Amino acid sequence: MYDNLNRYLERLRKEGELLEIGVPVCPEYEITEITDRFSSLPGGGKALLFTETGTPFPVATNLLGSDRRICLALGVERLEDLARRIEKAFHGLTAPKTSFGDKLRTLPLLGEISRWMPRTRRGRGACQQVVMEDPDLRKLPVLTCRPYDGGPFVTLPLVHTLDPATGVRNVGMYRMQVYSARTTGMHWHRHKTGARHYDEYRKLGRRMPVTVCLGGDPVYTYAATAPVPDNVDEYLLAGFIRRRPVELVRCLTNELEVPADCDFVIEGYVDPAEEPGVEGAFGDHTGFYSLTDLYPTFHVTCITHRRDAVYPATVVGVPPQEDRFIAKATEKIFLAPIRLTLQPEVADLWMPEEGTAHNLAVVNIGKRYPGQAFKVAASLWGAGQMMFNKFMVITDAAGDIRRPETLREALRNVSVPRDILFSRGPLDVLDHAGDVTGAGGKLCIDATRKLPEETGAESAAVETEAGKTARTLREDAAGRQPEKADGARSWNLPPFAVDLNDAYADGWDALFLSVKRDARKSLRNYVPELETLLRNNGAENIRFVLFYDDRMPLTNVRTLLWLAGANCDAVRDVAAENGRLFFDARVKAGGVNGFRRRWPNVVASGPDTIGSIDKQWSEMGLGDFIPSPSLEHLSLVLPGGAEVEPE
Repeated sequence: MYDNLNRYLERLRKEGELLEIGVPVCPEYEITEITDRFSSLPGGGKALLFTETGTPFPVATNLLGSDRRICLALGVERLEDLARRIEKAFHGLTAPKTSFGDKLRTLPLLGEISRWMPRTRRGRGACQQVVMEDPDLRKLPVLTCRPYDGGPFVTLPLVHTLDPATGVRNVGMYRMQVYSARTTGMHWHRHKTGARHYDEYRKLGRRMPVTVCLGGDPVYTYAATAPVPDNVDEYLLAGFIRRRPVELVRCLTNELEVPADCDFVIEGYVDPAEEPGVEGAFGDHTGFYSLTDLYPTFHVTCITHRRDAVYPATVVGVPPQEDRFIAKATEKIFLAPIRLTLQPEVADLWMPEEGTAHNLAVVNIGKRYPGQAFKVAASLWGAGQMMFNKFMVITDAAGDIRRPETLREALRNVSVPRDILFSRGPLDVLDHAGDVTGAGGKLCIDATRKLPEETGAESAAVETEAGKTARTLREDAAGRQPEKADGARSWNLPPFAVDLNDAYADGWDALFLSVKRDARKSLRNYVPELETLLRNNGAENIRFVLFYDDRMPLTNVRTLLWLAGANCDAVRDVAAENGRLFFDARVKAGGVNGFRRRWPNVVASGPDTIGSIDKQWSEMGLGDFIPSPSLEHLSLVLPGGAEVEPE
């Protein structure tokens, strides 16, 4: 693997995966805007190294933002190779040991595990080659990413804490807003291990030592984001992936230990007796701003770094972004543990990038009995970070669930309301649509093929015949309806509707509709009018209707799905009526559907930044011109800054 971040960058150069920008680029807005243009490309674009940042340190971004780079970072040719290693290890550790011989056969595996364990070495590491005499975070090229951000944010921190009772280390990734030369916010959510450690120190009445690392082997960055169980050291996973242990050194001003090969080490503490400070806003990975809130303050006591330190950063916002490749790796790598320890019937798991990790999951299972889909959903909603999932589709498809035709065919198995399960539970704290912070509605759609018991033995044949009839109607729909010149259905829109995107024409039983803004009109007030719309246009077979505000362009279906996942509470904003599911993806500011919380704005770069980068593109040596992804989203940005002003 890699002794340090520079070795990884050398490999990226050799592979043609790195673009170096040798002209001055400002860490405030400009690095983010350039990175956003590359990371939003279909294949993830190139990794970027900005060498002239106005500080002594270069900035590297989009380091894991392609299929090839995530494999290079994890030391494999294919992610499936690592997934098989994990599956083999889990099977060896969890399989029943019925004989003495079975137990003996686990000894080599246990010996191998011992070789993965992190090891502490004496003396200082390369991460401590330079000790800042006057620690000052402002000497680092910390990025200010978006126009409504509360300030500069450290976006790829490896935050080290210890459980005060057990001494077990946790390495988490919690963004850090730089307040001053020696203070930052510490944005750990209440569900996170770092927050649990903080609560334990508060009960003990003790200061909490915290050390933050940046850079080093990119495996560390992945391990800090991985869904490992609580009280399992992330550096054990890192050692397993890289096939050698992580070497640790002791910090200079607290008792924590950190990887010797990191680029920066920021030591300090959090005092639980201190009142939390105001942190945010921040343009987050959901594509919306996470709004100001109260979080603990991190106090810096020491900063050290390598002589050749590179500052790593990631850029988040409206998908697609770099994090989609990290999520893809997690899907593949951790499918085996889910199958072996939790749900043996799970054959595949897909979290589409439009769902920004938690909003949408598609789960393919080996179905054997009635009600199995809802059983799987209930179990997954209680498992680790899957508890944050909001919309889940369960299939038993024979093909790849990532292929549109496979998912499209699976959704034709759905009968509303029979195959719909509404629930409530924890949500990501960043979910802005829930009735309260961190909790709200959940929805499971059972898109599996139905067994006779699920349709009723007497109605099984009728169900089959009905399915055939529905398919015939879908296939003949274009012939029965007037068509536009482009082949799409011609609709007669009622007064409340502004525009329409007919996915039905492409084989989907779905309709996207924009309606005139009326905060007083609830979802269920629209249902009768929408039913009339479908009936008047001969589209009774459509089962999924999603509607938006009148300012929303309906041209990009991926954007429409992202907004639906983000803007809907799965109970309050979804109605199962007359054999259909209606999704209200409107902005809820101003009390729509009884919503009472603050509503965040969409993340986009400012027009001035976009124009400045456009003008400098050629002289920066960035290659073929890439337009700003923010141009598509500026129309979605509403008045009010990070928080939308109610109309």
